[in-house]
Amino acid sequence: MKKVLYILSLITLVIFSCSNYASNDTTKTSEGIEHLTKLTFIEKVFDYEKNKEWKFKGNTPVIIDFYADWCGPCKKMSPILEQLNKEYDGKIIFYKIDTQKEQELANVFGITGIPAFLFIPVEGEPQMSMGYSDKPTFEKTITDILKVSK
Repeated sequence: MKKVLYILSLITLVIFSCSNYASNDTTKTSEGIEHLTKLTFIEKVFDYEKNKEWKFKGNTPVIIDFYADWCGPCKKMSPILEQLNKEYDGKIIFYKIDTQKEQELANVFGITGIPAFLFIPVEGEPQMSMGYSDKPTFEKTITDILKVSK
């Protein structure tokens, strides 16, 4: 009987995990920054399963914040990103990816430390930046990599 309960528990866990993993529901922060899942990333940014070479799907530069809820520097960056999201409205799209929930995406981009930011220009290759930055430094990175000003 214990073995049957154990197997049923395992099956339930697998079904629940798969349904969560396949979900393409997105959430937004209070300031409107969308959280990406694997499916929404593939849909909106880059289909790494089908393409070996980088091919950005968007027509507006993107910044993706790879973070975790437990990360102190990530929490410190959050208000800065929310401000920048407002200030660059229509010029840059900001996304967030929770590295705890989306471990495959973190692995695809070799995320070994957070916060990490993927800067994606409309033309050219994306570039990664790691660690906390104050607002002026982050804005300089936006100008240098994405060639976007306010």
